[in-house]
Amino acid sequence: MRAVAVFFAALIAVLGFGVVSAAETAPVLVRFDLANLDGEPGPEHAGSFVLEVHPDWAPLGAERFLDLVAQEFWKGTRFFRVIDNFVAQFGIHGKPAVAAEWRDKKIKDDPVVESNKRGTVVFATSGKDTRTTQLFINFADNANLDGMGFAPFAKVV
Repeated sequence: MRAVAVFFAALIAVLGFGVVSAAETAPVLVRFDLANLDGEPGPEHAGSFVLEVHPDWAPLGAERFLDLVAQEFWKGTRFFRVIDNFVAQFGIHGKPAVAAEWRDKKIKDDPVVESNKRGTVVFATSGKDTRTTQLFINFADNANLDGMGFAPFAKVV
């Protein structure tokens, strides 16, 4: 599927963003500008997408995500796992020293308030209370992930 290949080749570079405390419940928009959508060189292959962050869905996840935005963590990050009709995963920084800095900064799980619908964004985990920087975007309605504790904090708009 071309859309999957498009995401796989993407480089993420945050352009403009507003950061607020996750204690606020108003959604926050974060724009990601992609330097490369399809593996071909040139500015005509660039694009963007916007995430609408919902602190009321998953306050700890939203706060971590916005902290990473404020620290420009996402610049140069790539999608590294794309599974057709399931998810696209990203969130490992390209510089090993930066990735190492966040490896042990785990946050507790949020309760699942919003279902893992198509377009929602969720932290990946390696077990209970192990969220760090890796995220995935649901390509399909993945309600089966709700019972596994994957709490969406944002959606693609």
